[in-house]
Amino acid sequence: MTLKGFLGFVEIQTKAASVIPFTLGTIYSIYKYDSFNLKNFIIMFMSLITFDMATTAINNYCDYKKAHTNEEYDYKAKNAIEKYNIKQSTAVSIIFTLLIIATAAGITLTLNTNVIVLLIGIVSFIAGILYTFGPIPISGMPLGEVFSGIFMGFIITFLSIYIHIYNENIVTIMYQNSILNININIFEVVYIFLVCIPSINGIANIMLANNICDVEEDIMNKRFTLPYYIGKKSALKLFKVLYYISYLDIIILVILSILPVTSLLTLFTLIPINKNIKLFYNQPVKSKTFVLAVKNFVLINLTYIASILIMTVVNYL
Repeated sequence: MTLKGFLGFVEIQTKAASVIPFTLGTIYSIYKYDSFNLKNFIIMFMSLITFDMATTAINNYCDYKKAHTNEEYDYKAKNAIEKYNIKQSTAVSIIFTLLIIATAAGITLTLNTNVIVLLIGIVSFIAGILYTFGPIPISGMPLGEVFSGIFMGFIITFLSIYIHIYNENIVTIMYQNSILNININIFEVVYIFLVCIPSINGIANIMLANNICDVEEDIMNKRFTLPYYIGKKSALKLFKVLYYISYLDIIILVILSILPVTSLLTLFTLIPINKNIKLFYNQPVKSKTFVLAVKNFVLINLTYIASILIMTVVNYL
């Protein structure tokens, strides 16, 4: 198997959906808590990227196994395993290797921090596998947008903050004398969740755009996603509203002084985002306009991250 085949199998071009929330959490940790742990940063990145590649590979492998060919559409021809002539045994080996690396890095990260990281990692691991694997994968249900948005947009960002401030008691678990104590700083966790809204909504919209484009094909392949239940028209409206909620969230957080005033620079992206929304509305076609959802996510969130970074640098100087 060639390097191109491997990168196609794990869909390396889609990893921005995990790397951007990771970067957001890192920058926010430095801005808000003035804390950065290089070792934990590297270990988490290794665990995150390998697990993301593993879940994508599992998804491609399962799609390949379940796909069927009819006169109208060749499902297997679009799959990376078929496209790059990857042996099924090789595909399985890649999946297990990536999972082993991700698990080893996750355990190492837990040893460097605390059990909270392990528990969140286990839940994320299970959710990631169930998202693409099993008799009824989450990705083929109307919950796909919610799970992808929360786990990738919030959980990744939260963890990428927590690994730098794990000793500041935002979330703690203690077991002593047969008593389990769980302490959560509700306000801090809620603030972090609100900071994640642009990332959560952007990732959910990537999933939503994909399902809007594929709704007819998904039904043929027995995948009943959110657009199937609420209709394509309502799904398109939701696609638009989620972006506007992100902008409103940023404005509110700046007013509450949770985000720096420079975060308002993100509002300037509303002009190209509106243009992309209209283009997708008029022609929701996978080969032509789906990429706009990815571009929107990258544009909003990179500008958002840069706006926080600007004030971080200003504060440092």
